[in-house]
Amino acid sequence: MRNSNVAALHESVAWAIIKKLEEGTAPWQKPWNAGSPAFELPYNAVTGNRYKGINSLSLLMADREDPRWLTFNQASEKGWKVKKGEKAKLIQFVKTRELLPKKDENNLPILDKQGNLVKIEKRLEKPIISTAWVFNAQQVDGIKPLVKPDVKELQWDPVQRAENIILASGADITHKSGDQAYYSERSDSITMPLREQFDASDKYYATLLHELGHWTGHKDRLNRSMINHFGTEAYAREELRAEIASMLIGQELRIGHDPGQHVAYVDSWIRILKSTPFEIHAAAADAEKIRNYLLAFERKRQIKAATVPVEQQPEAKPRSAKESDLSMGDEIAYNNTIYKVQGNLKRGRVRVEDLSTGNTFSLSRTDGLYNSLLQAKQHPDGVKAAVDLHHPVAEQQTTSAYGIKR
Repeated sequence: MRNSNVAALHESVAWAIIKKLEEGTAPWQKPWNAGSPAFELPYNAVTGNRYKGINSLSLLMADREDPRWLTFNQASEKGWKVKKGEKAKLIQFVKTRELLPKKDENNLPILDKQGNLVKIEKRLEKPIISTAWVFNAQQVDGIKPLVKPDVKELQWDPVQRAENIILASGADITHKSGDQAYYSERSDSITMPLREQFDASDKYYATLLHELGHWTGHKDRLNRSMINHFGTEAYAREELRAEIASMLIGQELRIGHDPGQHVAYVDSWIRILKSTPFEIHAAAADAEKIRNYLLAFERKRQIKAATVPVEQQPEAKPRSAKESDLSMGDEIAYNNTIYKVQGNLKRGRVRVEDLSTGNTFSLSRTDGLYNSLLQAKQHPDGVKAAVDLHHPVAEQQTTSAYGIKR
């Protein structure tokens, strides 16, 4: 696809958001609470996958009650029909791999028993940004009506999920009487009002998770630029990321979302988006990283809870071949991050995803991180955290410290 298509998307989203900011109706400006009907972020009606980043914001601004979206071809394959005259919404995605015909030693395509081409997945040297057009379920005939989940029927208490994430993060949190909630990078700590000052527990956790979103920006975590003062453009940029992340996390945990003091930043957001439309793309991408980083603590806690202490384990037995290697599906807690093995590649290499950032990369058995993950897999309670400085995923940069206050 041409770059003009990519530019058209973030520019159109930026201008649409500017209009909604002026009206007070941008997606993250709308408060909702845990007792209201479940709020759903846009997702694909066929795959069930949630749309992320700028695509999520773009589809949210369509103001559709149904969160399900799909392409024309997906509807056709299901026997559904897009209503006549309906207009689609543009989305974009990054293509890092492609399926190519598998060939034999004579460079001829290989066919399976049914006569179909056998295809293999190949990594692209340069990612391709592609686009697609999607329709909302309300624009499609034949699709079943949406059944929204009842928040009250959730098996896991949303507030307990929030508490578990906060505890697992290990963040330094101090409670003081007053009306200030803020994160200070200088001391790498969060200050919160007393719990009893909130009229509902979900509001307390929504506020704390917002500040925990700022906490992820520290140089030892997601390493965002935090050199700013209240009222500056840089401050507003960071607050934009935290607000979008709060919306994403509030939906995931079903604790609601309170825009809080967003009014103080509206004018700055409008100026930023007018001068740099691509900022909305960058902010949405960073918000997804914040969400993934915090939710990874929940996975880490689950893995740890499911692990039997070493002293209670039966006498060690010879490890199977699977235990001696990283295998597809492994989720390994290591160095305050959860790594998931997405697939096995040739020559013993594996494709791994850092669930805190969404980044994927390949590892071979000779890589330091491979061995560290293998040890963490084999001894989940006995591996000391040690950053693999020579692996690009673990490389860190430094920024000057400054306290962020809301």
